[in-house]
Amino acid sequence: QERLVESGGGLVQAGGSMSLSCAASGRSFSGYTRGWFRQAPGKEREFVAAITWAGGVTSYADSVKGRFTMSSDSAKNTVYLQRNSLKSEGTAVYYCAVVIQGQWGCWGQGTQVTVSS
Repeated sequence: QERLVESGGGLVQAGGSMSLSCAASGRSFSGYTRGWFRQAPGKEREFVAAITWAGGVTSYADSVKGRFTMSSDSAKNTVYLQRNSLKSEGTAVYYCAVVIQGQWGCWGQGTQVTVSS
């Protein structure tokens, strides 16, 4: 039960928006840096964004700066990933993870986002 669960994926028309959630069960990950990754069809999994739990400081991959917004809600033990004006390239499985002793791990099961044209 101490795990990460992504939700909010689905079918979105091009030009629409997405809002994904990653909830942590229990209290084990309450103080860890949390991140989002994605894996598009036929491509390797890539880093998207990360946020520190205590300070709320975000960082983004150079390729997605200005396109994604990551946020957190400590009361709900949940982090979010949002993007407006989606393009077909946004189609991917989106995963969240935490940093434990300097390495990403404890991956969630992923949530599928499909952008239709």
